Amino acid sequence: MIPLQDLGDYTLADEELFDVQSITDAMMTTPQSLAELAIRFLLNLVVCWILVQFFYYRKSRRRDYYFTFMVFSSAMLMLLYVMGNVEVGVGLTLGLFAIFGVIRYRTETVPIREMTYLFVIIALAAVNGLAPIYKLVGATGSDPHYELNLGVTGVTVLSNLLVICLIWVLESERLLKHTSAKLVLYDRIELIVPERRAELIADLEKRTGLKVDGVEIGHVDFLRDAAFIKVYYTLEKGQSASIDTLTKARDFVEQ
Repeated sequence: MIPLQDLGDYTLADEELFDVQSITDAMMTTPQSLAELAIRFLLNLVVCWILVQFFYYRKSRRRDYYFTFMVFSSAMLMLLYVMGNVEVGVGLTLGLFAIFGVIRYRTETVPIREMTYLFVIIALAAVNGLAPIYKLVGATGSDPHYELNLGVTGVTVLSNLLVICLIWVLESERLLKHTSAKLVLYDRIELIVPERRAELIADLEKRTGLKVDGVEIGHVDFLRDAAFIKVYYTLEKGQSASIDTLTKARDFVEQ
């Protein structure tokens, strides 16, 4: 602001100079905006596709989550990008998706592996949607403009690659022993006592055809002579078990 005591010396030339210096900041051109959006969207889409196709879907074979992850990631990126440009708080953006997630997923038990991938995809969308890949050049000169920030773009790409490498290592067949758990309604409750655990495991292996690693005894119904038993077993290479915990036909979803 101009101090009141200096108004007498304030000339038209000063006013014009003041207006030129304070009208607006430099704006990105339309091609630059489109290029920025394309870089963000394609990078996020490729990384998400690699994670889902080569790590998640290869083992789980869940087509419903495949669709969910791909669409959720792209929608999250677009929302963060648009709201970031209109100066809406990132917290509000993430809060909106948290609300949508609670509304959708509170009615269904989401496996921990699927939930982990969902959080990873959201995190990558936030990184790819908010990283300042363009920088302002010549802000104090006569020709301020935006240029691609190769340093930040490289760090963003490296961050995505590090996440891919981390998941590759953790999902590697060489490092992890893949186990699963099957819920069984068992009718020979006389074998559930600790003293007869070896007989119980032998009977389960005979009837299920699985190499049982361990068991947990759950609810026991003495009126019906039945008990729920959680059977832990090792998956063979390339196998997946996404419906082991389902006990009712209405819970089964064709995948």
